[in-house]
Amino acid sequence: MLRPTPSLLAPIATALVLALAAAPLASKETSAIPKDLPPVFEAVVNCRTLTSDSERLACYDRSVAALAAARDKADIVVADRATIRETKKGLFGFTLPKLKLFGAAENDGDDVKEIESTITAVRRTADGLAIFTLADGARWKQTDGGATFAKPGIGIRIKRGTLGSYLASIDKGAFIRVVRLAQ
Repeated sequence: MLRPTPSLLAPIATALVLALAAAPLASKETSAIPKDLPPVFEAVVNCRTLTSDSERLACYDRSVAALAAARDKADIVVADRATIRETKKGLFGFTLPKLKLFGAAENDGDDVKEIESTITAVRRTADGLAIFTLADGARWKQTDGGATFAKPGIGIRIKRGTLGSYLASIDKGAFIRVVRLAQ
């Protein structure tokens, strides 16, 4: 399997994605909620325990300012489920290490199983197979099958196959095996 280049992982690996800030904390399993949240986030949550209104307000003012400063320095990233799903779609086809980048949404059954896009460029390789560039810039290489007759502007659907493989249907045609290429 091809692995993404370090330059692709760098922005992702440096950010902790907290879906908890935008999504409800209610979950089917309480074990899905991360136990080791960043201290800057915990400080905000811990303000709830203060009983004095003035102390609680001062705590919120302090901790929210620290949280905003961490966000501004990109030390922490807060994302909702829609953003996480779009990120997962952008990473579709790569085998990533289990880094728990997506917080509680990591194993929520919301895995991307297929994508649909438009082909923006096609290049033939020396072996006669094709490399497709999709609208989001992702590149996929055909690994088997015959001529695809793909051209820019045509729709493509890529889905997970068995044993880590991927299958593409171009313009609603028969499926061919493809592999995601690093940028």
